[in-house]
Amino acid sequence: MRQQSQQLHEVVLTMFQANDGSYGGQDDTDSPDWTVPAVSPPVAAVPGAGASSGPTASAGTSPPDQKAATGPAVAPEPDEKIAQEGQLTFAQALLASMQDKPVKGMTRSQDHGLRSYLARKYRIAPSVAGALIRTAFAVGADEHVDPQLLLAVVAIESRYNPFVESSVGAQGLMQIMGSVHRDKLKTRGGRAAVFNPVVNIRVGAQILSDCIRRRGSVQGGLACYVGATGVGDGGYGSRVLAERRRMALASGVPPGQG
Repeated sequence: MRQQSQQLHEVVLTMFQANDGSYGGQDDTDSPDWTVPAVSPPVAAVPGAGASSGPTASAGTSPPDQKAATGPAVAPEPDEKIAQEGQLTFAQALLASMQDKPVKGMTRSQDHGLRSYLARKYRIAPSVAGALIRTAFAVGADEHVDPQLLLAVVAIESRYNPFVESSVGAQGLMQIMGSVHRDKLKTRGGRAAVFNPVVNIRVGAQILSDCIRRRGSVQGGLACYVGATGVGDGGYGSRVLAERRRMALASGVPPGQG
């Protein structure tokens, strides 16, 4: 299991890196789209011959389609659990992006404009930019948060590096404090799931939505999100809202819609 997790970490890290190996940077020309490395499905262990020796075991060789009922049922992996619950996984979002499937809440040309902006400015693969846009629009609809606001928070918090960690322990795209939000991560795979782009954006959206509700405005919600207790937030909210305006210009989707 540890080896599989490490392999998944390396695959996702490779997909997020730009051609020069970096995560963030200034405006640059569009980088070519990337393909997803083929990953072989896990192979289930096959019981050895003669292993069935219980009271109900029949003599001879069991039929090929007969399932062995040995040992406890294996709990699904976090991504499998999310898929069973009908929620979007990052692999699904990435595949849909590479197939150029429409994003609910925006036209294809709006999607292309925004993904081009993100890929160029933050130096990530266009297919990954498309997957994160799809994720933000799906999560934003669920949590009633402007999806471009979520993408702007990601930009300011992590510059689209899914594995970044701050000096105080905030992690991932939206810089989630796992020690504070254990309850939100527990049902989505535990503390390690904070580095899953979809889980991180979903948890971040829940926190931001709650902050906006409690503070009564987007500006106040952003101050709450960054941990400001007073009136000032050190310019954090202004930077996020300025980035949202730039994204809206690139996509053609007005702020607050989606």
